[in-house]
Amino acid sequence: MLFINNEIVRRVLTIGDAIDSQDAAFRGLVDGGAIHRPRIDVYVPTGREEDYYRWGTMEGASRDLGVFAIRMKSDIVSWPEDENGNWTEEKYCVEPGTYCGLIFLFSTRNGEPLAMINDGELQHMRVGAGGGLGVRYLARKDSKVVGMLGSGGMARTYLQAFCNERPIEKVRVYSPTKQNRESYAVEMMDSLNIDVEPVDDPEEAVRGADIVSTCTDAMQPVLKGEWLEPGMHVTNLGGFELDRAVFSRADIVIRQGFSGPRLEEDPRIQYGRGHSPVAYVAGTPAEMARLPSANLRSAYSVHEIPSTSVPPGSVKPSFSDLVGGTVDGRTTQEQITLYLNTGNQGLQFAAVGKVAYDRAVEQGLGHEVPTGMFLQDIRD
Repeated sequence: MLFINNEIVRRVLTIGDAIDSQDAAFRGLVDGGAIHRPRIDVYVPTGREEDYYRWGTMEGASRDLGVFAIRMKSDIVSWPEDENGNWTEEKYCVEPGTYCGLIFLFSTRNGEPLAMINDGELQHMRVGAGGGLGVRYLARKDSKVVGMLGSGGMARTYLQAFCNERPIEKVRVYSPTKQNRESYAVEMMDSLNIDVEPVDDPEEAVRGADIVSTCTDAMQPVLKGEWLEPGMHVTNLGGFELDRAVFSRADIVIRQGFSGPRLEEDPRIQYGRGHSPVAYVAGTPAEMARLPSANLRSAYSVHEIPSTSVPPGSVKPSFSDLVGGTVDGRTTQEQITLYLNTGNQGLQFAAVGKVAYDRAVEQGLGHEVPTGMFLQDIRD
């Protein structure tokens, strides 16, 4: 078995690999060759008033790839409010600035544990690639200008993915911290050889763009539907970033996949708590009240969004519906398209993790761990 760290993932995995592998894996959802279990989180009080412990997992498997993956993460989370009453999510493991996330990859041919992979680089790549997948199928072919709201790690891989799929020439980026958006502009200009301009207002970043992306940890809307223009393609990162008007303005809305199941009625099983589609929550009612709910600031949860192209209350069509031919994608240059980049996460980790594993094996990279350490002769 291999242990593959972030440095190795960075060396062997390209954004094009991440997009192509997800494209292929998601098609398995159409013919029954792939499956995933949506993200489910477990919350336990830490004993402090300001935070909670959260354990999160998501799983996926593909017949064609021959692998199963589970992504696991261990976080201390809190939800500070700014002076305007807006929430964000902060998290760490052990101490601020360090994080613990792992992907465990198994063979579905013989059950063998194949790899354990640090999830930092791969997480950014698989999410950015999801945004790129939406651009591949829904953005205008002549898209050249990007409006980027956010300047963190995800905003970097999103832009890499957009450039992989369309001839991007110009980017306008906004984030609340001037230094962050300016640093992002310098870095992305250098790495992608395109013009990146930091701007002081989010509407300025959006106006005139062909592709608009929200890449923030905000828990209230950052993109207003009134800013959208004909022909734009929009994609998101989180479930709270888009206001109601974005959905009503969009002519075509495609969700990547399912983000959370509906389970038995139990007060400890809660839906849409912060960024958790489904959460098993321990604690007293007073402790549970610390967790933000899905209806913050009247934003839509991407798990319960209104519909413009299907009857009210219906579930939005998915990527599988799009590639399976049951719904249309963009049919005119003037349509506004919206790709909700959430869902199918477990399958994403199987697809992208398999590429990273195969490349590491081919190049002789990774730290060997005896497979026998994970096997036993006692049947459960």
